[in-house]
Amino acid sequence: MPNPTAAMLVIGDEILSGRTRDANMHHLAGQLTEAGITLAEVRVVSDDHDAIVRALNDLRDTWDTVFTSGGIGPTHDDITADAVADAFDAHIDVRDDARALLAAHYARTGAELNAARLRMARIPEGATLIDNPVSIAPGFSIGNVHVMAGVPSVFQAMVATVLPTLTGGEPMLSTSTRIDRGEGDIAGPLGILAQDYADLSVGSYPFQKDGKFGSNIVIRGQDRARLEEATARLATLLG
Repeated sequence: MPNPTAAMLVIGDEILSGRTRDANMHHLAGQLTEAGITLAEVRVVSDDHDAIVRALNDLRDTWDTVFTSGGIGPTHDDITADAVADAFDAHIDVRDDARALLAAHYARTGAELNAARLRMARIPEGATLIDNPVSIAPGFSIGNVHVMAGVPSVFQAMVATVLPTLTGGEPMLSTSTRIDRGEGDIAGPLGILAQDYADLSVGSYPFQKDGKFGSNIVIRGQDRARLEEATARLATLLG
């Protein structure tokens, strides 16, 4: 039976402009792989309301689970919560439980819970809060969508909260074999291996070091014995 699937929607002009390098996709991919959930698609969209709504509706209709990152802070360009609410045709406003979290946090720190910070308590109707132990302002889950912060430390904490609530499959296992020959020399044998082990994923990742070409051959699957068999077969095919 195939593993459950997931997609990620990365939101933010700063990602598309190159000002910020996204680290959240890498973290999420690793966590989902360990949980037996296949990350099938990742999209990046700008801070544009309609673009977020279109992408989110497409992804949530296509894959089992969707994670978003970015756009739930206190500034004017943090529009993700409103876009998600529109995608689900849900009313959005400041919610008492989210307000209480922020009020207690800012009372402890001595900062003011002003109108800008209160924006982080705006939650679509019907959503459940995602805990944020790093900076308190919550994310939220609605339908099959989990809306999270873009700050990597906060995103990672929210992923840790959400993952145990999801049903996973068999974890994906892999082997990696370094071959110090160019891809043109090994393409034929790799094609044979991929055909003989169609139930596994066989990938070639080339490199160049000290003027020499090589490739790391990564074989992925859920059956350890089958993986070991295919890896041994690779060695035989390549001599």
